[in-house]
Amino acid sequence: MFRLFSRNVSETGNANFRVPSALEAPQGFAPLRLRPMTSADWDEWSTARRRNEQWLRPWDSGDPLHGSPITFDEWISRQREAERMGRGIILLMELNGRIVGQISLGAVSYGAMRTGTVGYWVDEAHAGRGLAPLALAMLGDWALSDPTGPELHRMEVAILPENTRSKHVVEKVGMNFEGVRHSYMYVDGQWRDHDVYVLLDSDVSGSLTARLKPVSAPTHHV
Repeated sequence: MFRLFSRNVSETGNANFRVPSALEAPQGFAPLRLRPMTSADWDEWSTARRRNEQWLRPWDSGDPLHGSPITFDEWISRQREAERMGRGIILLMELNGRIVGQISLGAVSYGAMRTGTVGYWVDEAHAGRGLAPLALAMLGDWALSDPTGPELHRMEVAILPENTRSKHVVEKVGMNFEGVRHSYMYVDGQWRDHDVYVLLDSDVSGSLTARLKPVSAPTHHV
């Protein structure tokens, strides 16, 4: 399992999960760290997004009604509210102190369903290094199995049919193709069908990170 230091767990929390100040990859893997976003991340995060604009555009979802724009601080405030309500969490991917991507758990439902949806992106300069599968496994271990997480029954990822890279990510973690969700999400200017991959808590024996082959990462900044 990833190392979750209880003394570093944020006081922010709710009856459904506690917000970790950081999730760290197990020893032997790239030193990936997942942590909540703060207002202080604006400069580095926005630079990363601009640098990857063309790389991410084909996969970026958006609002077809083009609602009023919000500031970064307002977005952070909405993240804190979602965490307090137990609806979801957005975590930055950090490698050697640098932001290299982002992963989120959203649309969290409790009661008879206990389900959530995961989305992620990785900086193009770090693609193909195993960081996305590692981040997905780390988040999955926390969301499905860790007592401080939401202890979901079902975790899903919706992927555009042509996004083979992302399909390889979920397959490495052992997620199963469930079917096609028609006109599911508004992406790059149009409503698109998505292939849905699912992982149930009953599918997991041990940890998800144990399913991955450790991949070393350079210790210098890239």
